[in-house]
Amino acid sequence: MSKPIITTGNHVHNLKADCVNCFGLCCVALPFLKSVDFPFDKEGGTPCRNLQSDYRCGIHQNLRSQGFKGCTVYECFGAGQKVSQFTYKGNDWRENPESAKEMYDVFPIMQQLYEMLYYLNEALNFKEAQPIYQELQNAIEETERLTELPPKSILALNVLNHRATVSDLLMRASELVRAKVKKENHQRKQFKINKGKNLIGAKLRGIDLSGTSLRGALLIASDLREADLRICDLIGADVRDADLRGANLLGSIFLTQSQVNSAIGDIHTKLPPDLLIPEHWLAGD
Repeated sequence: MSKPIITTGNHVHNLKADCVNCFGLCCVALPFLKSVDFPFDKEGGTPCRNLQSDYRCGIHQNLRSQGFKGCTVYECFGAGQKVSQFTYKGNDWRENPESAKEMYDVFPIMQQLYEMLYYLNEALNFKEAQPIYQELQNAIEETERLTELPPKSILALNVLNHRATVSDLLMRASELVRAKVKKENHQRKQFKINKGKNLIGAKLRGIDLSGTSLRGALLIASDLREADLRICDLIGADVRDADLRGANLLGSIFLTQSQVNSAIGDIHTKLPPDLLIPEHWLAGD
C-alpha cells in the first residue's frame, strides 16, 4: 500500500491533508447540497458556517453527529496546503480577496494532481510493477512539475489528458499485481464485474472477488459482509454505506482512507496495514 510521504528528487510531498497549513480551502471553495451528507446547501466560494477565523472547523470532532458525513469522507491528498503555502505563498483569501476566486478555481485542479501523485506513489511500491517503475517515476516527476506551475498555468492545464496517461499506467500496475491471483482463480466460478456495472444495494455477502478489478464500481449500500476482496483494485469505487463487516481487504490496491471512512465496517473487517479503522466503525454508527 501507499506511504503518506513521497520523496522524489528534491521534492517531498505529504500526500494527505494538513489542515494546519491550509486556508480551509475545502470548506470554502467546494459547494454542497442539503442531503444525508450535509444539513444545508452551500455555494462554492462561500465559507462554511463552521469555518473559524483560524481556518479550522469548529465541529471537526462531531462532524458525523452534526450531519456533515460528507466532510468526513473527503480527502484533498495534500492539495490544500500546497495551494495555500506554495502556489499562493501563504497569502490567504481573507487578506487577499482579489486572488480568492482564482485560488478556489486552482484548488480542485491541484486536488486532482495530488490524487494522481497518491496513486502513482502507491503503484511505485508494488514489487510486481517493477517492469514499469521508470514510467511510473517519470509520471510522478511530470505531475510534480505541474503542481509547481503558477496559478494561471494550472488553470490552463488539460487535466483530463494527463489523467488519461496516469490512468493507463495505474491500470497496467493493477494488472501486474492481480495477475497471479487471477491465474489462481481461473478455474473457479467468480462473480463477473462488467465495466460501469451498477451494484448499488447488491447482495454480495460472502462472495469471492479476490483479484477482481472494481475500478469505478458503484457499490453504494451493497452487502459485502464476509466478502473476499483481497488483491482487488478499488480505485474510484464508490463504497458509500457498503457493508464491509467481516470482509477481507488485505492486499487490496488503490483503496483510500476516505473510501474506508465512507463505508460500514467493524473490528472484524481486515484492512491493509496503512489504513485505519474509522471511529464510527467502533461505535457501530
